[in-house]
Amino acid sequence: MLFNSILFLVFFAVVFGLVAALRNNVNGRNAFLLVAGWVFYGAWDWRFLFLLIGTATLDYCIARAIDATPHTCSGRRRLLVSLSITVNLGVLGFFKYCNFFIDSFVRLGQWLGVDVSVPSLQVILPVGISFYTFQSIAYVIDVYRGHLPAERNWMHYNTFIGFFPQLVAGPIERATHLLPQIKAPNVMTWDHFASGFCLASLGMFKKVVLADNIAKVADTVFGSQTYPSSVTPLWWNTLIGVYAFALQIYCDFSAYSDIARGTARMMGFDLMRNFDLPYFATNPSDFWRRWHISLSTWLRDYLYIPLGGNRGTILQTYRNLFLTMLLGGLWHGATWLFVIWGAYHGTLLCLHRAVKPFLDRHLRFRSGWTNRVVKVLSIVLFFQLTCIGWFFFRGNSLDNMFRLLGFPSTDLPVINVLTPGQFAGFCVIGVVLLTAQLVKYYMNDPEPMLRIHPLVRSLVYAAIILGILIFGEFGGGDFIYFQF
Repeated sequence: MLFNSILFLVFFAVVFGLVAALRNNVNGRNAFLLVAGWVFYGAWDWRFLFLLIGTATLDYCIARAIDATPHTCSGRRRLLVSLSITVNLGVLGFFKYCNFFIDSFVRLGQWLGVDVSVPSLQVILPVGISFYTFQSIAYVIDVYRGHLPAERNWMHYNTFIGFFPQLVAGPIERATHLLPQIKAPNVMTWDHFASGFCLASLGMFKKVVLADNIAKVADTVFGSQTYPSSVTPLWWNTLIGVYAFALQIYCDFSAYSDIARGTARMMGFDLMRNFDLPYFATNPSDFWRRWHISLSTWLRDYLYIPLGGNRGTILQTYRNLFLTMLLGGLWHGATWLFVIWGAYHGTLLCLHRAVKPFLDRHLRFRSGWTNRVVKVLSIVLFFQLTCIGWFFFRGNSLDNMFRLLGFPSTDLPVINVLTPGQFAGFCVIGVVLLTAQLVKYYMNDPEPMLRIHPLVRSLVYAAIILGILIFGEFGGGDFIYFQF
């Protein structure tokens, strides 16, 4: 069930009405929210509901067993938390990486000249499995670390895991933040509804007007199996395609997070902020504090720090940074390009950590204007580095990347890849997005729409709704991060 569909609007209207009616009856409301989450998830494939319920119930039981085990029995507690991690990652690995490893094994055999015959299982990837698996693992680890007691009520816990706004594409919520809200009566006020509607409307605009329209440019470049003619240079098409995808993935993914946060807020629940002007980052560390915040903080707290963080030698710190980003890349998808993308960002983090003392010493000036110019240049430079990473992320295959770089592997027909209309649309969307981001940046406010005059805000809402109706691509399909 897609956010950008009429079916979801009807679904949410029914859910909102009943949640409002049951807001003081926690058990009744949660029972309804649990069923609503299952209906929402089962709309993709009802068979995977058993997987969602099964893994959530297993972690519910394991967390209770950990909570009931004295801290003096540390071995048993470690065994229980290891069981949860092993089962969750085993299930995730089977559904997400089984085909990847089989195909890689076959290709390795072919490269070595060995005829390897392995049956392809064609395993279907359950939507959202990476998100709810990480959310459930974090809960069990937090119980193990003593950050919160194990939840005693099965329904409350499964409502936390199956909360439909953020179930399939995040943000990856922590139990310390969302579970107490699940267990308490939710407060639904006009302010909650207004701000939630604002977020959801802006998210819908970003998805159906910006992301799905700019996707036409990115898909034309990355999806085309042909080469441009001399009228449109190859490097120009590739450059515009990469920039277009950078805008598309930000608008698409942040749109999902905005709609998730907005719909949850209208019902009286608060979800964490997942984006903070990521393309205004000045360095790799800054970028990962702004992009997909729920995943980057998860990787920090449950992978980087347990690996040793920055507590060891400098080489050990580099190793921990690199491994964290390498596994973060693999989390995104089962292809070698995602591994390369993760390794690329891991390398950027290591390089930045190595040169940061030098930059801190030599790039600080007495003049405020000079520092601002350096900051702008840093933003522009790091955006280019980020786009190089997006080239790996969107490349589809190594052959496709070589094609886009001008190294054809086959003779292909010659056409113009980008039309003038597509380029004009790319420019318009870029200007609209940059203007909106600059407003947020200079107002230093994550939701500046709520701070402007009500009359102006009403006019902006009217323009947003009109833009959605006129320019919206309602057949644009899934959100990008559904595949992860």
